[in-house]
Order: sequence, then structure tokens, then C-alpha cells
Amino acid sequence: MAITLYSASAPLFIRGLDVLSNLLDKAEASSLSEAELFEARLAEDMHPFPNQIRMAAFGARACMARLAGIDWPRTDDTEASIADLRATVALTRSFISQMPPDAVDGAEDRQIVVKVPSMELNFRGQGFLTSFALPNFYFHISMAYAILRNRGVDVGKRDFLGAIELT
Repeated sequence: MAITLYSASAPLFIRGLDVLSNLLDKAEASSLSEAELFEARLAEDMHPFPNQIRMAAFGARACMARLAGIDWPRTDDTEASIADLRATVALTRSFISQMPPDAVDGAEDRQIVVKVPSMELNFRGQGFLTSFALPNFYFHISMAYAILRNRGVDVGKRDFLGAIELT
């Protein structure tokens, strides 16, 4: 089977979102209070745990929507509980799961502009996915994992990897 833009994006995002759901389960089962969890970060100049979840979920939604040339479901980024974070992950998973492959396939050369506070980034679809969206998505999952691990939550490499496809 050939790799398409859809097959290189949607299944990876869904798998990563499932990893985030599992990490939230592990966080909830830990001895950390929600208040401790919501303040937890690896360094003072890094975003705390909930922001890592938010940014991973937003990045996945926004990537798929930008590739498809459509709007994405917005959240107000005010999640105040693990349940709220879980809902944001579920919203993102549902949005991506419902996107048909033909909405994304063929967008390899689509012009995509991302505005960040200090600059405007101009991409073509494939480069956006491979050099920006996926690395950014996995960065935030890694940080969420590392924050939990740093705070003593029982997570290991298998929790980060998620479901492994053996076929």
C-alpha cells in the first residue's frame, strides 16, 4: 500500500491522541491532585501539563483542517480538569476520525500559512505535515509524558508508543 498524505497524518494523529487519553488515565489514577498536575512543568519557561495536551490536540485538529482546506472545531483553552482535557482530546479524535481520506489526499502542494506570534510560516501541504505538524504534535505528547514521568506517575515507554501495528 502506498503512503498517502492521509495515511501519513490521520492514523498517526489518532494513535497519538489515544496515547494522550491513556496518559490522562494514568495521571488521574496517580497520587497527584489536579491542582498539582495543572501546575506541573519540566522547567519554569515551559508550558505546564494541560497546555501540552491542549497544544497537541490543537495541532492535530488544525493540521488536518488546513490540509483539507476547512475550519476546525475551536476550543477556548480553559480546560480546568482532567475531564475537560479528555473532552478536548475526544473532540479532536472525533474530528479527525470523521475526515474522509479524499479531503486530505492531493493536498501535498496546498499553500498553508501558519501565523505565530513572531512570524508567518509558509508551507506546502506535505512539508507542513512532515516538517512542522507531526514533529510539533509528538513534541507536546513527549512533554506531557515527561512531565508525568518526572512527577512520579507510573508511565513507561509502552505508554508513549501506544498501539503498535504489527501487520
